[in-house]
Amino acid sequence: MNEVELVNISLKDFFTEKMLKFALLPLLFTLLVMYILFFSAAGYGLENLDIMITQVQNGQNVIIDENAPFYYDWANFLLQYSITAWLVGFLVYTVGIIFIMMFSVFLTLVIIGFLTPFILKVIHKRHYSSLPMSGHGSLLSPLFILIKSLFVMVFLFIILIPLYFIPFINIIAFNIPIYYFFHKLLNYDVASTILSNEEFNVIYKKEKNSFRIRTFLLYMLSLVPLITLFSAVFFVIYLGHGYFIELGKIKGNNTAIDKFLNN
Repeated sequence: MNEVELVNISLKDFFTEKMLKFALLPLLFTLLVMYILFFSAAGYGLENLDIMITQVQNGQNVIIDENAPFYYDWANFLLQYSITAWLVGFLVYTVGIIFIMMFSVFLTLVIIGFLTPFILKVIHKRHYSSLPMSGHGSLLSPLFILIKSLFVMVFLFIILIPLYFIPFINIIAFNIPIYYFFHKLLNYDVASTILSNEEFNVIYKKEKNSFRIRTFLLYMLSLVPLITLFSAVFFVIYLGHGYFIELGKIKGNNTAIDKFLNN
């Protein structure tokens, strides 16, 4: 099966009634989180800070509320000089972009973590009931993978700091650590639900580049603000089909997928 057929099958599954119901959960969850964050930041939000920056750069006296966050004092000092003002502006936008990207990916992974077993059980029952669905890992395994991936991501962010100041290259540098985190968690969630540890080692050793390309394409899709609200379910379906097909190959059972393709 080529990649076009795999995408076609995944889309057909995604646009079923049950999967569309699953797809509503990311939207509702994201709206709830954004609603809470919006009102939490309403007190001294970015609007107040922007006003202060304008006043400082225009030479006006700025009166800072004693209850304001500590970084207002630092901003008042740094923004008086053009060079430091430029650096502060650059860092604020850089950190802001990284935060938005990480927050979006993090939300996607959280949603996937909860929905993966339910989605894959539906896919298994519909197309691959003749294949075993073993699964591997313990209750603590996802936590271990999460912590390990988080440390590696932070390490990558640190060693790539020199590249953040180079135009265009910094875009790639920003995304490398986040993609690593995305790939590890998404790949583990799907593979550990379908395969035994032995089956995973056999399949991933042979097809790891194929799955890396797939997760990279899914990661790029997750960066689209509106699409990512619904795409988490598709991610699981698409990657799940990939692992089920490879499982059929090592088990010598391609009946399920052949039957589906002929429909």
